[in-house]
Amino acid sequence: MNSGIKKILVIGGGFAGMTAALQLSRHGFEVDLAEIDAGWRSYGAGISLHGSTLRVLKDLGLIERFLEEGYASDGLAIRGADDSVIMRIPTPRVAGADIPGSGGIMRPALAGILSAAVRSSSVNVRLGVTFTEFNQDDDGVQVTFNDGSVGRYDLVIGADGLYSAVRARLFENAPKPRFIGQSVWRAVLPKPPEIDTVTMWMGPKLKVGLNGVNREQVYLFLTEDRETNDFVAPETFVETLRALLERFPSPLIRNIAAELSSENHIIYRPLEQMLLPRPWSKGRVVLIGDAVHATTPHLAAGACIGIEDAMVLAQELGRHNNALSALEAFEARRWERCRMVVENSGRLADIEVKGGSREEHASIMQVSMKTLAEAI
Repeated sequence: MNSGIKKILVIGGGFAGMTAALQLSRHGFEVDLAEIDAGWRSYGAGISLHGSTLRVLKDLGLIERFLEEGYASDGLAIRGADDSVIMRIPTPRVAGADIPGSGGIMRPALAGILSAAVRSSSVNVRLGVTFTEFNQDDDGVQVTFNDGSVGRYDLVIGADGLYSAVRARLFENAPKPRFIGQSVWRAVLPKPPEIDTVTMWMGPKLKVGLNGVNREQVYLFLTEDRETNDFVAPETFVETLRALLERFPSPLIRNIAAELSSENHIIYRPLEQMLLPRPWSKGRVVLIGDAVHATTPHLAAGACIGIEDAMVLAQELGRHNNALSALEAFEARRWERCRMVVENSGRLADIEVKGGSREEHASIMQVSMKTLAEAI
């Protein structure tokens, strides 16, 4: 630890924030983690993970827990709306020869794995707490919290998500999250016996996919084009999602539609993205994860690149002799990879909305997955 930094505050207890707090504590830093939700809850259905995310979980010593609670498989199958196979895309085993190239898990389960690791570390977890003000000088950051307490830190990390309050405070003219003209439906279902890897069906204006989240269940995701970001009443979720699924002639998808009910934990979310131009830091405050590069789920890499941010930041803080050079090195390593994910995901959405080339769609997915398999 040569950067002159000893005490660090992480604001936000999501995937990126938890990973940052955990890995920084392992590098010998004194870390406070402030999470505004007193229950430290994680919402949502399933989440798909690339082999690159599994590689990080392995580096964190958490891959065994993931394999116990989640699901891992090889390859991605892309089908037409009628079940015809369009393409099979390999997923390299970047986490090791014995670990499949992709996976899925329930979001609360992954959050539970990470939070348990954080709690068992030296991190000081502060729940129901966030900042109200911070002021910097050359030597550190004075932070005032909503419980009236005050702390001084050598570095502050904003990991507080898409609508980051740290970003708004740090960069007044930062771009706002942008609705991309698509929304996603998610649900949790019993695992069909014929689904053993990530599978997507491409319809004229809809895309539906299934991915295992444990040995018994899969999560379903369906992207729907919407011109405006209108409210959708929860009491209409079942009938609306069923009608969308029934547009697919696939017998498997139609069977899912017929059996759909409120027991399937249906979630609807409009899709937004945001890429903050460089720099991602100012003085001794730096942003990571969705606070700087919120992406749509078309490459299933949003959580991946946020978790990677945390690992790279910890590495650079441990190897540089001052905070500024460490933050510059962090940003240099992360910018192009994160830009690729956000922009390529956006292009995939654009192709789907406008009915563009399936060949271009598949090519972008192949190139992106190959890039994500590369070392960080």
